[in-house]
Amino acid sequence: MTGAWRFPIVSLKVRVALAMAAVLLLGGAVVLAAALGYGNRAARETYDRLLLGAAGSIAGSITVQGGALMVDMPVSTFDLLALAPDDRIRYRVVGPDRMTVTGSDAAPLPPTGGETVFYDGAFGDENARYVALTRRFAERSFSGPVRVIVGQTLRARTALARDIARNAMMALGIAGAAMALFAWLAVGSALRPLPRIGAALARRDPSDLTPLDLSVPSEVATMLSPLNDFMARLDRQVTSNRNLIGDAAHQLRTPVAAIRAQAQLAADEIDPARRAEITARIHDRAVALSQLLDQMLARAMVTHRSDTQPRALIDLRDIALDALDYGAADGVRVALDLPDEAVTVRGDALSLTEAAKNLLTNALKHGKAPVRLGVRSPGEVFVRDAGTGPASAVLAQAGRRFVAGGDAAGSGLGLAIAEEVARGHGGHLRLTPGPDGFEAALCIPVAS
Repeated sequence: MTGAWRFPIVSLKVRVALAMAAVLLLGGAVVLAAALGYGNRAARETYDRLLLGAAGSIAGSITVQGGALMVDMPVSTFDLLALAPDDRIRYRVVGPDRMTVTGSDAAPLPPTGGETVFYDGAFGDENARYVALTRRFAERSFSGPVRVIVGQTLRARTALARDIARNAMMALGIAGAAMALFAWLAVGSALRPLPRIGAALARRDPSDLTPLDLSVPSEVATMLSPLNDFMARLDRQVTSNRNLIGDAAHQLRTPVAAIRAQAQLAADEIDPARRAEITARIHDRAVALSQLLDQMLARAMVTHRSDTQPRALIDLRDIALDALDYGAADGVRVALDLPDEAVTVRGDALSLTEAAKNLLTNALKHGKAPVRLGVRSPGEVFVRDAGTGPASAVLAQAGRRFVAGGDAAGSGLGLAIAEEVARGHGGHLRLTPGPDGFEAALCIPVAS
């Protein structure tokens, strides 16, 4: 097995669809519970009004004749109760002595007193709803409260509550389907820039690492911008490798050929003095070739580290001391000018030290004593010598590869390395010729 098994990656559309389904299911459960509660309440209030109307109609038909209660059941009572044709009904009229005047004795009395009382009770083996309405009489031949009780089973109430809940769920289902459809279309429209980015990359030449210039929403731009930054870093690395290969092919061919020719001459030379002279030239050319290789590799290293190394807080005084150790190794006295307070920048210590070494090397090789190395605020490492610096034509091209200046021959990579390090740290290389000497300074933004 070539790699660890991974779960299949689910598309964003499927994730949105699953999220919408979960929301709709949860919302449907909440709406169903609310609809059932509302339906039960609405059905109860509706049919309670019917019971109350029927009880009121019966109470209105009660009269007193000869000291006795007379109930003439009105037709309107049965018309009201007929609105629930599947339900069974029961009524009862109870006098002040709690005796039934008319109706069914099975109708339960209310658990509490009051003018109008709604309560639940049994109707045979079914549940029922009852209302007790009290009418008071105060006549010579009859006085006292008379209760009219009307009851009804719950079939119509239950059917109405379920119908309300079913209609609510149907409306929710239609709305949920519409929401899911619109969400699917909206996600598809929102994700359309991603295939455009993929198509733009697929159409590109493999060597084209220029930034993508596409009009995309701000949410996608948060991905496009890092992608462009990555391609820019990759382009710098590829350019650096291409330059290294090209520079090696171009710059090393001549010195290697010269060393090879000198070695052939030394092999054919009979005169010991002449052979020693040729051998010395071979040595000098080999040393120069070694220095050239060192600087070419140093430049490649600096370019690579500018995009790969994390930045750390660095005191530029430490950079100057490291560069001074390099100058002291050549046995040359260099004056040191350091401030009392730390000058802190955020960068790569190895790259900054390499740049400072190159500035110091240029001053020692091409400048005039005295040579001074120092640090100043804000964020500068400088090297100053008493010379006049390179010619103006050379100074105008300073920082470009293989542009040498000064009195001695050189590779021209020292200032190029310093310039690249300064730019990689968000700064610049400043070259200042003057009557009192020539100064080269790395200017790096200080850390906040």
